[in-house]
Amino acid sequence: MTQLYLMNNDSLFLKNTVLFGGDYNPDQWDRETIQKDMALFREAGINILTFPVFAWTKLEPVEGRYCFAWLDEIIDLIEDNDFHFFLATPAAAPPAWMSLQYPEVHLVDVQGRRKVHGSRTLFCLNSEKYRERAALMAEQLAGRYGKRKGLAGWHVANEYGHYCYCGTCRTKFAGWLKNRYGSIDALNRRLNTAFWNRTYTSFDEIMVPSELNDDNVCDPAVMLAYQRFMTDSTLECFQNEARILKKATPELPVFTNFSSNLKPLDLSRMAEAMDVIGWDNYPDPGSPPSFTAMTHDIMRGLKDGRSFYVMEQSPNQQNWQPYNKLKRPGEVRELAYQGLGRGADSSMYFQMRQSVSGVEKFHGALISHSGSSDTRIFREMKQLGGELKNLGKYIVGAETCSETGIIMDWESWWALENSSGPSESLDYLAEVHKYYAPLYRRNIPVDFLKPGSDLSKYKIILLPLLYMLAPETAERLERFVENGGTLIATYLTGYADEDDRCVYEAYPGLLRKVFGLWVEETDALLPGEKNTIHTAKREYSCDFLCDRIRLEGAEPLGFYGEDFYAGEPCFTVNHYGRGKAYYLATRPEDPFLDDLSGQILSENKIRPPFSTEGEVEVSERIRNGEQIWFVICHDRDGGSIDLSAAVYEDLLSGKKLQGTIRLAARDVLVLRTCIG
Repeated sequence: MTQLYLMNNDSLFLKNTVLFGGDYNPDQWDRETIQKDMALFREAGINILTFPVFAWTKLEPVEGRYCFAWLDEIIDLIEDNDFHFFLATPAAAPPAWMSLQYPEVHLVDVQGRRKVHGSRTLFCLNSEKYRERAALMAEQLAGRYGKRKGLAGWHVANEYGHYCYCGTCRTKFAGWLKNRYGSIDALNRRLNTAFWNRTYTSFDEIMVPSELNDDNVCDPAVMLAYQRFMTDSTLECFQNEARILKKATPELPVFTNFSSNLKPLDLSRMAEAMDVIGWDNYPDPGSPPSFTAMTHDIMRGLKDGRSFYVMEQSPNQQNWQPYNKLKRPGEVRELAYQGLGRGADSSMYFQMRQSVSGVEKFHGALISHSGSSDTRIFREMKQLGGELKNLGKYIVGAETCSETGIIMDWESWWALENSSGPSESLDYLAEVHKYYAPLYRRNIPVDFLKPGSDLSKYKIILLPLLYMLAPETAERLERFVENGGTLIATYLTGYADEDDRCVYEAYPGLLRKVFGLWVEETDALLPGEKNTIHTAKREYSCDFLCDRIRLEGAEPLGFYGEDFYAGEPCFTVNHYGRGKAYYLATRPEDPFLDDLSGQILSENKIRPPFSTEGEVEVSERIRNGEQIWFVICHDRDGGSIDLSAAVYEDLLSGKKLQGTIRLAARDVLVLRTCIG
């Protein structure tokens, strides 16, 4: 699965290089500043830049009149300094002249208001004029720069994820529905439009779900259809440019950068059109390391385990949090190696030089407003750049191997959070993290899978809140258990079909036989309200939701301790074929999940690679059969790792290590087995 792209001179491009650099905005600076920046980039070990992401007007100041002389100079200078670059199409921020001449290019928001020229990503994804001009710009860039020796790939637009509710989108949505359902009768049946008399007699009557009709909150089936439609519209918008760039340079990767807000688009669908996944890693300062690790693992899963690019992260403070904390000493390095250990082939940043004004003027950068290399962050980035020079030959394109998988489904995410009930506290991604974290804490690698993924290589599969269940997915899961796999599902599994129609048989619907039970009713607990789980060994607390379940062959392993359903089962296992299917009818506290994961991992003979103490993260990548381990101490009090009698080389320090190694807070080791 190693990703290798050919340069125009037919040599393998950066085959052994970890990409280190990021977003640069030379359109904002004079030549003297840019010359200084080149020297600072060399000093820091930068090897790649992304530009000109927001320079459409400078490239095309008047419709059809292109000005590339300034960009020619920049690219000449970058190549003279031996840097590579991702050339970005400027499609995320259309120029003011387009807004004036073609106001229909601007999106209509969920409140029904047509936006005007201003911020980025205010364009309608389905505007034919927008797509026409974006395609022409892509043709110009591909024709002029496609053979440049420093070109590493194409970066299309920037952080897609917005929706539009205009007349053009309404017309295309109606066509999309007709294509999906075939007839208006089928649409009415599948979306149950008889509810509240939303019945349509023709596709001309279709409206977009917005605040003008409240369908965005009161008709979850239509809202789900619109979310699918907006993903498809975004995919078409990307491909409108990507096809041109790929045709001109088939040997180079074409991709976009996914936002750290993962929800708006089905990224598993978007990934189908990308040569490589690029994403922007901006963890909330309060997020635990396990959440950031999970998002990296999700990105790796989008292309079935292939490595990906971290295109943006902050060299220092962000600027959009309510309180924008500085990165603590060593934190930039800690976050960089976490991404690399979980499948990234790059550690790239927004931004290279801090903007002098605008909404992101206080966002951190390699080069701060001082313009000096004598800053804490510059020194830390320079250290990182020096270390990464030697790592590429060991990790670029390397794989991560796992026997444990989590099925993540964007459409179940949307449908659950569109629903009125059972609880407004429902946060799909937080729930997924709750079941990922016990495996993370044990340093067990996890693959994120699509509902249609091949499960044959896995021993354990988790189904957190797989609310919508297609027949083919249910069959695949049933075979997995029959063949000896261990399946773990939670509340809100198998409630609905692909159109968010609740099943007419009891939940978990198509998996009822596999789990050997059915759900009679579900109680939503108030914030702060708890129940208890009583097992043969101990008592645990639980909260959020409590299913009342009826057993049909499943063995009860835990029982509720409170309320009118005290004594009823809430944790079960069903032996099915050669495997086991566990069902969690309520959300247990973390110690329960730690104990359960330990038991199930032991049963399946899955063990962590090393014994650790404290919050020490260990991840593994394999290239050409050689294992490389990334060891990161997230514990502020320090931790340790036991390497036993084997001898390892730390690729960062060159030291030979064995036995128990003490680690200070934010320490990083990159280990390979010593040979001979």
